[in-house]
Amino acid sequence: MNKLALTVASVLIGLVLLTSSVFVVDQRQFGVVYSLGQISRVITEPGLHFKVPPPFQNVNYIDKRLLTLDNADTEPMLTAEKQRMVIDWYVRWRISDPSDYIRNVGLDERAGAIQLSRVVRNAFQEEINKRTVKELLSVKRETLMQDVKEEVQAKVKGTKPWGIDVVDVRITRADYVDTITESVYRRMEAERKRVANELRSTGGAEGEKIRADADRQREVIVANAYRDAQKIKGEGDAEAARIYAESFGKDPQFAQFYRSLEAYKATFNKKSDVMVVDPSSDFFKSMRTPGGK
Repeated sequence: MNKLALTVASVLIGLVLLTSSVFVVDQRQFGVVYSLGQISRVITEPGLHFKVPPPFQNVNYIDKRLLTLDNADTEPMLTAEKQRMVIDWYVRWRISDPSDYIRNVGLDERAGAIQLSRVVRNAFQEEINKRTVKELLSVKRETLMQDVKEEVQAKVKGTKPWGIDVVDVRITRADYVDTITESVYRRMEAERKRVANELRSTGGAEGEKIRADADRQREVIVANAYRDAQKIKGEGDAEAARIYAESFGKDPQFAQFYRSLEAYKATFNKKSDVMVVDPSSDFFKSMRTPGGK
């Protein structure tokens, strides 16, 4: 019985030792083996690996993938014109040498992100101080980002290399601080209102000019039409008078009779008219018979 218990205990101890001696490295990670707190070896290939059981050796994992660091600092930066600009940026980076990274930066990715963020911000501030707002917002932005990347690379590859590669540096937003932005919007709004008022005034003046010209043309057209109408009327009256004179000259008695009828027509045009006249007057001469009745 004691022999069986000893065998089981030995097997269990062996399994524990084997379990603590075996570890798996994922393809997305580096495996760093420590011997009594010192880096013993770095495993870059994924798979099953072995080490001495703790406390003689321990293993730690570091991400080997491409990492993204976003700017979390909203402190404005000064341009060459002393304009305060808010710059949003991001950095794409990866750990290339875990040994240098652990010795000079830290044990995990967060330590590298903190230090890299500080270096990138300082590089941006230095480069933006050399440039105007116009250059910052123009195609020269590409040159700015390239200069920042080279400056950061020089820093992390210096006398104490960080063991990282900076793949890309990009600006996502460049804008004035809120107070300046609000002031710019107010100036733009005032300028648009001024232009709108100027256009309305110009349009009003042009409208008055068009209406005045239309009224003038109307008066001219009406006057010309009245003149032509009077001319035609006068010509018609003259022609009528000529025809009347010619007709009446041929038969004076008929002419006298026709004028009398016209006079009667003009006088008795209403049934309610009342006239007091002398029947023996010449006005009723045409109504009397040849005998005078």
